[in-house]
Amino acid sequence: MKLITKPLVGLFAGVVGAALVLSISHFTSWGRDGQPVFNVSATPIDRDARLGTSFAPIVKKVAPSVVNIYSTRFIKEQPMRNPMFADPFFRQFFGNQFPSEGDDRERTRKEQSLGSGVIVSADGYILTANHVVADADEVKVSIADNKKEYTAKIIGKDSATDIAVLKINANNLPAVTLADSDQLEVGDMVLALGNPFGVGQTVTMGIVSALGRSGLAGFNQYQNFIQTDAAINPGNSGGALVDVEGRLVGINTAIVSPSGGNNGIGFAVPINMARNVLVRLVSGGKVTRGYLGILPQDIDADLAQQFNLPSQNGALVGDVVPGTPAAKAGIKAGDVITAINGQPIDDAHGLQLTVSQISPGTSIAVKVFRNGVSRNFTVILAELPGSEIVAGDEGNSNSSTAMADALDGVTVADLEPQVREQLRVPADVNGALVTDVSSDSNSADAGLMANDLIVEINRQPVNGADDAVRLCKAARGEHILVKVWRRNGNFAGTRYLSVDNTKRK
Repeated sequence: MKLITKPLVGLFAGVVGAALVLSISHFTSWGRDGQPVFNVSATPIDRDARLGTSFAPIVKKVAPSVVNIYSTRFIKEQPMRNPMFADPFFRQFFGNQFPSEGDDRERTRKEQSLGSGVIVSADGYILTANHVVADADEVKVSIADNKKEYTAKIIGKDSATDIAVLKINANNLPAVTLADSDQLEVGDMVLALGNPFGVGQTVTMGIVSALGRSGLAGFNQYQNFIQTDAAINPGNSGGALVDVEGRLVGINTAIVSPSGGNNGIGFAVPINMARNVLVRLVSGGKVTRGYLGILPQDIDADLAQQFNLPSQNGALVGDVVPGTPAAKAGIKAGDVITAINGQPIDDAHGLQLTVSQISPGTSIAVKVFRNGVSRNFTVILAELPGSEIVAGDEGNSNSSTAMADALDGVTVADLEPQVREQLRVPADVNGALVTDVSSDSNSADAGLMANDLIVEINRQPVNGADDAVRLCKAARGEHILVKVWRRNGNFAGTRYLSVDNTKRK
C-alpha cells in the first residue's frame, strides 16, 4: 500500500549556532538582546524511575501552555454563471446565491483551518507548524480552554523546517519548559497535546519510536524528526510533544498515513531545531543558514572500498564550488567529512543539517579523511545562497527578502558568484535571483519561477534584491511588467511577464 504523507492542518477548510545556548542546569531562564526568555531543563529524564499510575499531574502542568490556532485565508473568485439559476423557478429554492447573467462582481470566499501551538515564553511567543499559518491572512490564538482569544502576529515562518513563530500581546502566560531534545532516546515515553479534528484539547501517549528520521519524500527540507506512536491527527499540527516530566521535546508536524488519520507513525520537529529557528527569526527577521560550498554524497560499501575508508560513516565530497568557504579552506573533491566541531557526521544529510544550523560567519572545525589520513581544516561559513525570508510585518533583510506588494509571494536574493556560475549566467547579466514563488500567487500564475533572474521591473533595471523590493514598493497600476532571464537546459534568454498587481485577499 502506498503511504501518503499528510500535514496536520485541521479538516475545517499547517550543530546549534552561537545564538542558541542550552542551559546545563536543571532549571533556568534564558534571554539576551531582546530575545524571549525560556524556561529550560536540559538534564535527561530518570530512565530508572518507576512510572506512576497516572499522567494527570503532567497534563495539568503542560495543558495551559498548549493553544488552539485558527487561521483564515480570504480567496477572491470570479462568479460562476449558469443560465438556469436566473430562472425564477430555481431561485425560489436557491435564492440569489448564484450570480445572474451580467453580474461580474468578484466574490470573496473565506477558508479556515485549525492547528495547535505552544507558548514558549511568558510574554507571548508561540511556536507552531509553518503549514498551519503559511497562507493565512488572519491568525487567532485561543488559550485557557478557549476562554481568551488573541489576534496573533506572525513573527516569521521557515518552510524548510516547517516552523513558524507567533506573538500575542499578553504577559504572565503559562510558558512550557523546554527540554534538550538531544537527550531523547528511542523508547522514552512521550505525550502529544493538541486539538485534533477540532474536538478540543486532547492528550495521547506513546513512545519515541525513532530519532533523526530523514529522507522522507513530501516533507520539509531539513528533516531530523522525532518519530512517535503517540496518536497524532489533523489539528495536532504545531502542538506539543512532551516527555514524562512535562518538558517540551518537539513540535508535532506530520503523519504518514494511507487514510489521513493516525496509524502510529507521527513526526515532530525536535525542540532544539525549533528553538534555533525561533531565535533567528526574532533576532534577524529571517533564517540564515551556513554554507560550505560542496556537493556531498552518501558512502556505500563500494565507495568505502574504493576510497579505502574504515567505515561508511561520513559525507563524501563529490565536488567543491570554486570560491566558496570549503574551496578557500583547502577541502577537495574526494575528501570524506567525518566531523564538524567534534560532532560526528554520519552521511550527507547529517552534514547538510549540521551546517545549516550554524550561523554564517562562524568559524568551524572540519575533520576530513583524505588518502587514508585524517586532516583538520578551519572553515568560515558563508550564507547559504537564497536563504529563505521568513519575517512577518517587521522583517528586515538585505541579501534575501520577500517581495513587497507588486510581487507578493516571491522571495528573491542577490546573485552570488557561485550561483551565477551554477546557473551559467553571463557576466553582463545582472538582477535579483528568484529563490521561491508561492504556488497560489499572482506571480506564479504569470509564469515566474524559482531560479529566474529578474532583470527589469516596469522597464527599470534591477541589479539586486534591494532594487527589486524598492521597485515593487513603487509599482502602481493593475499589472506590473517583469523582464526575466531564464535558463532552460542549454538555452537561455530573456522574456517578459505581466503580473497581476492586485493582492489576493
